[in-house]
Amino acid sequence: MSHTFLLEVGLEEIPAHVVTPSVQQLKERVAAFLKEQRLEFEKIATFSTPRRLAIKITGVADKQKDVEEEAKGPAKKIAVGKDGNWSKAAIGFSRGQGMQPDDIFFKELKGTEYAYVKKFIAGKTAAEILTGIKDAVTSMIFPTMMRWGNNDFKYVRPIRWLVALLDEQIVPFSILNVQTDRVTQGHRFWGTQIELKNAADYPQALLAQHVIADATERKKMIEQQIKKLAQQNHWKIVVDPSLLEEVNNLVEFPTVFAGNFAEKYLDIPDEVLITSMKDHQRFFYVLDQADKLLPHFVSVRNGDGEHLEKVIAGNEKVLTARLEDAAFFYHEDQQKTIADYVDRLKKVMFHDKIGTVYEKMQRVQSLSKLLAASLDEENKLTEAEERALDRAAEIYKFDLVTGMVGEFSELQGVMGEKYALLMGESPAVATAIREHYLPNSSNGELPESKVGALLAIADKIDSIGAFFAAGIIPTGSNDPYALRRQALGIVRIARTRNWAFSAVSLQKMIEQNYQNAPELYSNIKPTKNAAEAVSFIVERLKKLLGEHEFSFDIIETVSGVETNSFVKMSQSAKILKKHQADADFKENIEALTRVLRLAKKASSDKLERVEPSLFENQAEKDLFEAVSQIEGKDSSLEQLYAALSSLRPLIDNYFDETMVMVDDERVRANRLTQLLSIASLTREFGALDKLNVK
Repeated sequence: MSHTFLLEVGLEEIPAHVVTPSVQQLKERVAAFLKEQRLEFEKIATFSTPRRLAIKITGVADKQKDVEEEAKGPAKKIAVGKDGNWSKAAIGFSRGQGMQPDDIFFKELKGTEYAYVKKFIAGKTAAEILTGIKDAVTSMIFPTMMRWGNNDFKYVRPIRWLVALLDEQIVPFSILNVQTDRVTQGHRFWGTQIELKNAADYPQALLAQHVIADATERKKMIEQQIKKLAQQNHWKIVVDPSLLEEVNNLVEFPTVFAGNFAEKYLDIPDEVLITSMKDHQRFFYVLDQADKLLPHFVSVRNGDGEHLEKVIAGNEKVLTARLEDAAFFYHEDQQKTIADYVDRLKKVMFHDKIGTVYEKMQRVQSLSKLLAASLDEENKLTEAEERALDRAAEIYKFDLVTGMVGEFSELQGVMGEKYALLMGESPAVATAIREHYLPNSSNGELPESKVGALLAIADKIDSIGAFFAAGIIPTGSNDPYALRRQALGIVRIARTRNWAFSAVSLQKMIEQNYQNAPELYSNIKPTKNAAEAVSFIVERLKKLLGEHEFSFDIIETVSGVETNSFVKMSQSAKILKKHQADADFKENIEALTRVLRLAKKASSDKLERVEPSLFENQAEKDLFEAVSQIEGKDSSLEQLYAALSSLRPLIDNYFDETMVMVDDERVRANRLTQLLSIASLTREFGALDKLNVK
């Protein structure tokens, strides 16, 4: 016979973003507990609202499975005395297992006989086992935890009631002064306290109390109501998945409604209106069929439709107050010039250990020129782009001191673009001001313009270099200034743009920027930790490659040569991974790494160039001619890999016929120089001697 078990933890309102991960954590911990206790079940269903985390387990077995196991004791020579009787060790062992000495038998293990007993452990009943589920509840971890009363126990929010039912039977345990019962709570305003007769009654019993306990069902209700509202009004209601998830975890019984705001506020940029509705009020915004913003919003009430007009009026009033503020700041900000705002940045600290925002902009302006100058002919900026980059870098943080960004910090960059256009800046400059913040998440969108991409990289390199120079370096999970995200942004932009920035080139730019204008670094000396700062960026590339399922040895190989660009590292990783399955991959790499090992001995013992006149056998000549042909071609990395692989028989023959470390100094130097030329070609792929081909 199988059973149904219900566990509900009743709480004060949980933050919306914590609800879903918390109920999933509860499910995982309970599943692990049941597995550890050998109590079989069929399925665990989750239920969650802002006031409860619950699971319902169906198909719970009557009891644990009975277990028969063997317990190992002392060796036979210790268990049995010289007189053939059981020793004290054997008697103690059997008693410790709840058995008698006569239950002992012997088994051989690695050439030695040991004493064993067979133990039969009868399974406990489900009711007995489930009292221990308390540990699964109390061991949960949350992003924010709190104490209440005089207790040391911490949880996401105070626990107000507990339900634990195995069919109709209460499973007894308590957390602090809250004892398990069959009593649950309905909706805070539209429901009452109810008794659950049976675990199977959940969540249907809550439905009558205005609680939709199934979060998936609740979300579907919201979506269906929004869809109906959109059809009735011929609207497009933009349903952001993350906002839908948040709203769903704010209500127990959802009722969707629409409200309005005055059309005059449509003069404000859409981004401001959307931010006010979506981020501040958790409203969904509305578009017409031409994707133009309309003066309406959609929200979700925690309750039914009774007195809904009062709820709508209240929400409209709150939104109007926020939009009135936005309108004031929008018009007030335009009374000043960009130069006024830039001048104010001279007194705004970027960080007290680093300097002002104004100094940062000047550093970035200088650094962006170095970055632009390093681009190859294919990616070189036009004169117009150079002017746009220089101007954007000169002013790109100006919106930080505007009233709008002071009130709506989420709009930094966005308002910079809007105001720049209103104040006469070119579209290229305005776009770069917005794009320099991108990507704003690990997988966020990248700058689309070349000017914006360069400004974004320059800004991020300056931040990382400055914080490292100030000794503010991320450790563990501690990264308050999001330097890891910025480093990843540098790598992603460079790879996407096919810009050949490398660890060495970036470090040189950081150091050169300091040498060009040391007065811009009032409190720091970026040359201090420049190498560490750039290594930090390379680590983000390595992590990114790991996420794309490249093996550890390939990642270490391609990142082993710091002069190689991030783009080349990525391309090399793809080529090496592609050829790993080749039948001759192992032999090819072993031949090349043999060359690398000997080439490392050529520190000063080498010539300016290989001298064919010093060759003493045909193998040297053959290898030299083949390498010369490779060096003379402008090959892709894929073609270079094929060419290097083709050298294997020549390299094998070379080492069969040639002793490199001979006594004759010039012959030895010539041979090491020849091996160095091959080693130099392999460096295009990284440090091949780090590849694992065993």
